[in-house]
Amino acid sequence: MLARDWYYNQRRKIGLDSAVASLYDGHDDSDLRARTALSALGVRPGWRIADIGCGNGVLACEAALMGAQVDAIDISPAMLALAEICARDRKVAIRTQSAGLLSFAYQPNSYDLIVSEFTLHHLPDFWKAVALSRIFAALKPGANFYLRDIVFVRTPDGGERDVEEWAEFSITNHDFNRDSVVTHMRDEYSTFGWVIERMLGDAGFVLMSADYHAPLHGTYLLHKPKHGEQG
Repeated sequence: MLARDWYYNQRRKIGLDSAVASLYDGHDDSDLRARTALSALGVRPGWRIADIGCGNGVLACEAALMGAQVDAIDISPAMLALAEICARDRKVAIRTQSAGLLSFAYQPNSYDLIVSEFTLHHLPDFWKAVALSRIFAALKPGANFYLRDIVFVRTPDGGERDVEEWAEFSITNHDFNRDSVVTHMRDEYSTFGWVIERMLGDAGFVLMSADYHAPLHGTYLLHKPKHGEQG
């Protein structure tokens, strides 16, 4: 049994009430993007899928519309409330769970796919590794893990630019919201892409693809090998 006095408290940074959650209610093309990603991942009817950090539930609901059995998991009650509204609006069934990466309930080797978007960076690196090990254990052998997160693709330039100039460059040249960049540098636990890749490998995953499509975004497709399967 882990000593809870030093176990990381995932709930201390929820920071979302119903008013703030309304910003995530999906008046954009998020449903189309979710459907495209799930189709590319080969989702089939009957699959068991976990969306960890489900947010407003759009991806979870799209997976359910494709015939999957979906666990929509989020640490924020406000986000889960939005996910349940989304499910009612789309007339699909999802199972919601109030939990995070370190506390979601699972049976070993039970999921056909796990998705987590923009959630891992809320954990310090030690706890990121714990979370990835839990996800690996929850997946069936041969199943995949789809991860999107806010990561630093490059390190500051050292002698050429100081950290402030590096941050300003990321903001002004890549159309990022200033408050978002400042928050993730100051208060969140975003780490470097090469650190994430090492953690994923150490957890047992085979890295199928890594896409650093923006200086602060990384998308990874990971595979849990079957017994005897070569990476």
